[in-house]
Amino acid sequence: MLAFFKGVVIALAESGGQGGGAGDSWYVRVEPYLNYPGFEFWRFFNLIVFVLIMIYLLRKPLGEAFKAKREVIRAELIKAEKEKKEAEAKLAEAEAKLAVVGAEKTTILENAKAEAAAERKRIERETENDIGRVSAQAATEIARKSAQERAQLMRFSARESVSRAEEKIRKSMTPQVDADLVRSNIESIGGLK
Repeated sequence: MLAFFKGVVIALAESGGQGGGAGDSWYVRVEPYLNYPGFEFWRFFNLIVFVLIMIYLLRKPLGEAFKAKREVIRAELIKAEKEKKEAEAKLAEAEAKLAVVGAEKTTILENAKAEAAAERKRIERETENDIGRVSAQAATEIARKSAQERAQLMRFSARESVSRAEEKIRKSMTPQVDADLVRSNIESIGGLK
């Protein structure tokens, strides 16, 4: 293809170069620049032609592939946006629940403190009542025991007094004293008739 193109350019140059003189064709003047070592114009021209042909041939399949990929990306973006909205909704719901839980926690703590204070006061009242009741029971029990001990002591004292009196009387009792006592008793009743 390069040879064909080069042949066409040379033919055009030779036919169109008749205005200025022999050897003054435009190709002759441009040719050293086109074949400059390291910058051969024909290589770049071949590359450009190749790229244009590839673009023409691959435009439709690549366009469809890019279009399909664009649709996949668009669908993924829509799905990601939907998931983001769902996640934001769940986050808002969780934050609302946390706020409710925080309020409930505060209420529960306040109620627990109030109940603890009321329970403490009730226990204090019951303790005071129990102390009063136990004190009264102790006083009653002490009084009862004291009365029992006094009664026992009085019985013991009476028995001892009686036994000592009997003992004294037995010691001082003589037949003469016995006869005098019997007589005086009889006279006090009305005497013997």
